[in-house]
Amino acid sequence: MEQSPETRPSLLLRIRDFRDEDAWKQFIELYAPLIYGYLRKRNIQDADAGDLTQDVLSSVTSAANEFTYDPKRGSFRGWLLTVTRNKMLNFVSRKKALAGSGDSGVQRAIEEMTAEEDDRTQWDLEYERRLFDWAAEKCRSEFQETTWQAFWMTAVENQTASAAAETLKLSVGAVYVAKSRVTARLRQVIDHVVDEGIPG
Repeated sequence: MEQSPETRPSLLLRIRDFRDEDAWKQFIELYAPLIYGYLRKRNIQDADAGDLTQDVLSSVTSAANEFTYDPKRGSFRGWLLTVTRNKMLNFVSRKKALAGSGDSGVQRAIEEMTAEEDDRTQWDLEYERRLFDWAAEKCRSEFQETTWQAFWMTAVENQTASAAAETLKLSVGAVYVAKSRVTARLRQVIDHVVDEGIPG
């Protein structure tokens, strides 16, 4: 997963059909935790983060009919970050207005949110983590536990193949094969949902 993957046109095009429950389920499983986590890391309270996540997803629903594949216009993920940030900033601004202009804590929070130069980088990293977690949840049950552990120990925990082999009572070759099989399957699952696209 060297390059940062983008949402695949097939998934974006599929969610244009509101009857495609599987596409919407995949979309929400992948993106709702990303949006929610982004908001919580910016000190938005749990209930408010949940409401704002729903608000962002509603914006996606409203724009779904216009999704097209046009990498020149930018990525869907970049668009989603913009929508999420705007919803968050509007929420914090409204909260500030209700609290009164003398609330320096709220003002500081707004300044920190708008001043984050690494916002996109952080968003991309969180997306990649979420994508990996989602794919792992989807395909873990397809493998025997020792196969999965061989992959996990070498690919995620960065243990050597020989250390994993010793722990799991496997040959080093079997560990490499296990890692390769699980990695290939994860890529297959991820390739099914990622690429470029943006609302047209």
